[in-house]
Amino acid sequence: MKYNTQRDKLVMPEYGRTVQNMIQHALTLENREDRQRCAETIVDIMSNMQPQLREQSDFRHKLWDHLAFMSNYELDVDYPFAVTRLDEESAKPQPLNYPKKNIRNRHYGNLVEQLLAHLATMEEGEERDALLEDVANQMNQNLYDWNRDAADPEKIAADVARYTDGRVQLDVEHFKFDSVVQGSGIPSSKRKKKKK
Repeated sequence: MKYNTQRDKLVMPEYGRTVQNMIQHALTLENREDRQRCAETIVDIMSNMQPQLREQSDFRHKLWDHLAFMSNYELDVDYPFAVTRLDEESAKPQPLNYPKKNIRNRHYGNLVEQLLAHLATMEEGEERDALLEDVANQMNQNLYDWNRDAADPEKIAADVARYTDGRVQLDVEHFKFDSVVQGSGIPSSKRKKKKK
């Protein structure tokens, strides 16, 4: 008895071993007309096996592509469509080169650093004060998320001055930070509720 584990691996398991055997038989046919008739019959059988493909506009084209792929593009017949090589289509994409940025303080992140650099270029006024308030509150939240003991108004004021080369100063005596949200990185629906 021959087990499936001892047989060749199926190229497209959704069509089964019988279709794959038919394709192997078609490859052995020497007469081109017989090979063509055999290929068309195989495509009809594949069409019956995959009825969900009929809903797609190009389902016949896909079936012929599958036939070519399963024959390792060695079946010499007249294809009614230009064959799309599936191995090229499904090739693994090249890895992306992610931008590497030098972030002075990782707990603040790149966006906060960009906002602080923009703050340093702004003229004094209400717009700059509003942005400074938002950035300082975000810095406070980030510090709290990173290390609860590190969330210190004096540290934030010193970091604002350092990032802006002293152009922007945060007056901690008159500035009121928003209250930090515990577990802000976790959506409220996912937070665990304490049992009573």
